[in-house]
Amino acid sequence: MADSGFGCKERHEAKSQMEGLTESTAFGVKIGLYKGIKVAVKSLEIGRLHVSRAVLLELKQIRNITHENLVRFVGFCPDEPNIALLSEFISRGSLRDLLDNDVIKIDWPFRFSIINDILEGLAFLHNSPIGFHGHLKSTNCVIDGRFMVKITDYGLLSLLAQDGFRVTCCFLCLETLLWTAPEHLRNKIFGQYGSEKGDIYSFAIILQEIVTRLQPFERSEKENQISPKEIIHKVKVGTKPPFRPEVSPEDCPLDFLDMLYSCWSEDPASRPNVSSIKQQMKKLSKGMGSGNFLDSLLKRMEQYATNLEQLVEEKSSAFLEEKKKSEELLYQVIPRLKYYMFDMNFKLITLTYTSIAVLSAESDVNPTISLKKMVTDSKVVDLLNDLYTTFDDIHENYDVYKVETIGDAYMVVSGLPVSNGNEHAREIARMSLTLREAIRNFKIRHRPERTMQIRIGMHTGSCAAGVVGLKMPRYCLFGDTVNTASRMESNGEANKIHVSPTSKAILETFRTFIISARGEVELKGKGKILTYWLEGESNDIPETNEQFLRRVKQEIMEVSD
Repeated sequence: MADSGFGCKERHEAKSQMEGLTESTAFGVKIGLYKGIKVAVKSLEIGRLHVSRAVLLELKQIRNITHENLVRFVGFCPDEPNIALLSEFISRGSLRDLLDNDVIKIDWPFRFSIINDILEGLAFLHNSPIGFHGHLKSTNCVIDGRFMVKITDYGLLSLLAQDGFRVTCCFLCLETLLWTAPEHLRNKIFGQYGSEKGDIYSFAIILQEIVTRLQPFERSEKENQISPKEIIHKVKVGTKPPFRPEVSPEDCPLDFLDMLYSCWSEDPASRPNVSSIKQQMKKLSKGMGSGNFLDSLLKRMEQYATNLEQLVEEKSSAFLEEKKKSEELLYQVIPRLKYYMFDMNFKLITLTYTSIAVLSAESDVNPTISLKKMVTDSKVVDLLNDLYTTFDDIHENYDVYKVETIGDAYMVVSGLPVSNGNEHAREIARMSLTLREAIRNFKIRHRPERTMQIRIGMHTGSCAAGVVGLKMPRYCLFGDTVNTASRMESNGEANKIHVSPTSKAILETFRTFIISARGEVELKGKGKILTYWLEGESNDIPETNEQFLRRVKQEIMEVSD
């Protein structure tokens, strides 16, 4: 394959390159390999090549043309019978292929990018020595890898006039003439000539394809289609009004439609030139981006990137807020210390506590009527919700952890998950006194005349604690201390705080709590145990023996002085 020169050296190189040509087909175009580069191969059916001065001049002109919206001419192979034109291979096929692909969405910014690319290519051709395209159509507007439209099959009119296949197609395959201007159809050898105004008419037919995504002159109603022969005849004879494709105002803006009508005007002189069309397109596409589609896409991505950091920050803040809410909700089920062990995928180990204080309470309606007999199920739920909301508000003021609520039973513990020494007994005792006072002032929503009572049991001892389950994990306490606290409650009396001996011994060390003996009580599994009532807490702390001796000594010294 050679370029526009035809010396012996070039012919020898062309022959050797032709031997390495590998042909295949993509989008209906033959693909060859020339000097390691993919090229589009267009075979010419020329029995006897006549290389005239006009042919050489056209080859030189097309060889010197370079523009981003024109397919680059690679070379010409003059060896008979393998006469062919080589051009840059474009990977994504023709504009017609793109319009026929229903998977690809074509919005107006994309349409304007396509139209702008075609106009740029036409403008360069019209200002070049070639002068015009001559047979512009959507099938020779091709799409490259950057979705840029490039015009191909331009120039070389003297050479193509010798192509018997192309001349035959103009007579037998009338579909190729659907883009041809009426003034050129009226020539004796129609379709063989062109002009700038003829290119504008062809451009208008392409606009109809881009707007409607239909074939040239195709109608939306399938039953009203017209054959290409009838279309060519109507366009050629010049009906009144001129026969043109159907484009409705619903398909495009009105200003765009006016421009389209002017481009396919019957009178060539009435058609605008490329520069005028570009000015109109600039106004129509204002704010939509009229450049190359990929450039417009990159511009949009850059604009998005400017706001991406702020968007990420907002999303991150929202995520952290939701994460915090989820964690706080989980902390209501699993203590914070255990949750961290669970979250970091550590093996959960059951912890043992040597001394904790447990409060077990159960409420009921005064005097001896069951909750479930007093009101309906829905009202029971409302009552318990009001009651435990009151209890939860109280428990927030103490160093305690709420273990569970089952029915009208309520259990809290102090001394875990973080140990607090002997403070656990004082925290549970003070909360018990507050609960007893709160229940006296509690009003039942559906029975305001009724009052509530509560039995409270308190016990101190050792226990084991750990998380049970993965799907609905629960923090559970195990051991005799929990069972004893529950039995202290069940064996207690209304509105009284039943205290075990171990809890009483620790509370006495604070010297502020008022405790009275109840007597021996039979506890299941424990036998008879001496238990106590927690009556209240005094603000006056009795003096210890050491404090008493120190005070008396101080008074004696003052008298001596």
